[in-house]
Amino acid sequence: MNHAYIERVVDLTDPEANQLYDLGIEEARSILLSQPAEAVGQIRGSFALLAREGKTVRMARSLDRPMRYFLAKRQEGPALVVAHRIDTIYDWLKAEGLASQFHPSYTRMVPAHYVVEIQLVGCPDPDPLYSRFFAPASATLPNDLDEIGRNYISALADEIALWLKTIPEHAPIGVCFSGGIDSGSVFLTTYFMLRKLGMNPARLKAFTLDLGNGPDLQQARNFLDQLGLSLFMETIEADPSDLDVTETIRLLEDYKPLDIQSATMAIALCRGIRERYPEWIHLIDGDGGDENLKDYPIEENPELTIRSVINNQMLYQEGWGVGKIKHSLTYSGGLSRSYIRTYAPAHHYGFKGFSPYTKPSVIAVAEAVPFIDLTQYDVARLYELKGEIVSRGIAAVTGIKMPTFPKRRFQHGAISIEALNRRLPSQEAEYRKQFLALYQ
Repeated sequence: MNHAYIERVVDLTDPEANQLYDLGIEEARSILLSQPAEAVGQIRGSFALLAREGKTVRMARSLDRPMRYFLAKRQEGPALVVAHRIDTIYDWLKAEGLASQFHPSYTRMVPAHYVVEIQLVGCPDPDPLYSRFFAPASATLPNDLDEIGRNYISALADEIALWLKTIPEHAPIGVCFSGGIDSGSVFLTTYFMLRKLGMNPARLKAFTLDLGNGPDLQQARNFLDQLGLSLFMETIEADPSDLDVTETIRLLEDYKPLDIQSATMAIALCRGIRERYPEWIHLIDGDGGDENLKDYPIEENPELTIRSVINNQMLYQEGWGVGKIKHSLTYSGGLSRSYIRTYAPAHHYGFKGFSPYTKPSVIAVAEAVPFIDLTQYDVARLYELKGEIVSRGIAAVTGIKMPTFPKRRFQHGAISIEALNRRLPSQEAEYRKQFLALYQ
């Protein structure tokens, strides 16, 4: 009697969601399957890739693309189901009569910047192998903020230029815009590159969310007014009563309060743009800028110190990292986990989003910043660096003197903090309960 397993791989990811610059999908899959992990780092663009040969399956994703998998048991052999979303996996299992095996915590997220290799050899299943494909060098730039800024924004400009060349000539481009350092620098660099490439900057709009009494609206106006660019601004009004945390949890498939709050604002913005412009496709944003230059309030996280933030490679992008005790197999860590707050709302409303600060070429410059030398482990100095680096870089690359304002989270800009806390209180246990209830 033949007891050989017959493995099955079900790829439910959307190949059209991949945005590769220099390669076709099959070429990229061939690199993933047949070359060392480091070669995957040469694939430019946004991707979630799966390649298979026999019982060997390899997966890899860029920071800005979610990718999940689930290993189901069948009499004839294992079935590996891969998708962008948890509910897509669940729906497939239901259709196959395998839903009794499912729990959302049994799904796994492919961590960004790693090749994940799985051997489909049956029960018991071996652990996946993780091989890093992006490992930028740390602290290699000189202690010169002008040079650092120039390198950083030059990398940003190069990524934006590559992206602009993939968009139809007359397609409009929307910037998710608060007037903060990240969205402001992305807007100005996009505006500059459109002109430099001989493209029409009138295609550009700066979309600012206004839920009433939020400080971002005036900040965005001040930013553009100072530069004589106020004609690009467009306000997207929304009613706070329309904020629906249940909808956010369903779209996000997560329960972290800060991400729930941020994604709820993103949903309101994307919904407002879609209602006003049914045919709009392309959005660009500044997500990843805080992570790159380590601009989060350390005092709000009892697990962190300035030493842990500065000394751990890509801590804010990847969390504590693969193979560490606190790394979540279900959710990965850092922006590798939380980028869904940006991806899911845009994707749900039919937009193709782009976050140039998440690109490896830009992150590599940020990792090369000599943070220890520049801060001497002084927290206040760390918080000052981002504005100095980015504004100097914008001046060097575009010739524009960029206004800078104090850091503010997205969810704290579109609505007052008091109103936000009434609508979306920070209650992780309750959000987790609501998420799990989707599968009960």
